[in-house]
Amino acid sequence: MDAATLCLAMIGFASLLSVFATIMAVLDRDLLRAALFSALQSTLYAFLFYVLMAPDIVLVYVAVAVGIYPLLIVLLIKKVGRFEEVGR
Repeated sequence: MDAATLCLAMIGFASLLSVFATIMAVLDRDLLRAALFSALQSTLYAFLFYVLMAPDIVLVYVAVAVGIYPLLIVLLIKKVGRFEEVGR
């Protein structure tokens, strides 16, 4: 397996995992787990940017989307409650 095929395989695998994490974040009623799925999706996107050789985007994306954003979401969940109420 050459380097180009391996790179494409990693991109495909990370893309599929990020779609799965996004779907789980939207469907999950536990807000903390949804925030963790969102952080997983952001981490996979940062990996994709790294594989696609965009280091400037990776540096900003890791700091904001993987670090600051999930931290703020977890702090908000702590204030409002962990579980989403089921619609009427």
